[in-house]
Amino acid sequence: MRETLPPPDSAALAALPIFPLPNCVLLPGGLLPLHVFEPRYRELTRDCLAGSHLMGVARLRPGYETSYYGRPPVYERCGVGRIICSEELPDGRFALLLRGVARVEIARELPVEQRSYRRVEARMLADANVDPRDAVDHHRRLIALCDRLAEVIDQGGPQLRDLVRAFDEPGQCADAIAAALVMDADARQELLEACDPMIRLQRTLGHVSHMLCELAPCDGNVN
Repeated sequence: MRETLPPPDSAALAALPIFPLPNCVLLPGGLLPLHVFEPRYRELTRDCLAGSHLMGVARLRPGYETSYYGRPPVYERCGVGRIICSEELPDGRFALLLRGVARVEIARELPVEQRSYRRVEARMLADANVDPRDAVDHHRRLIALCDRLAEVIDQGGPQLRDLVRAFDEPGQCADAIAAALVMDADARQELLEACDPMIRLQRTLGHVSHMLCELAPCDGNVN
């Protein structure tokens, strides 16, 4: 079982720095490498490294280009990432690696208060209750499908087998597999916003099934 990083506490969510990015959605359990070069996000990174190591990764809404250097609108539901690896480069840029630890909803944006980057007050989004038998059944199907997919992909098969077995909670497993395999930003945003683990499991199963049918002949009923 993969070690689970702790979720953000209430103090961190009360003034959460956000890194707005176009078409970028950080799912819980996923990894996100970041190259930080803008001065405001260098400041954000330094403050994060000196504090909680947490930042929100908020997807910019369409049309952000006209106000990118101001406060363009972002999707209210975003991922929270914890910096698990960082390197400050000689010219002041940063190379970061984030792991997603939570899905949150932005309640309000905070005043600037002498910071060049944006901060928000956010609240955790808790998973809905599900029938544990259904969740376990979907989890087993996801493991079986990922094992089949691992046999036909050119690289990363062993890592996929390990990843799908790294989480005891079915919803967490769906998040991690989706983070690794679902590339479409709209689909990722929908998964991020889904607080029902069964929805995430079903959509992730569908995505893995589609990938499997594209890579190997199937009868249309691979799941």
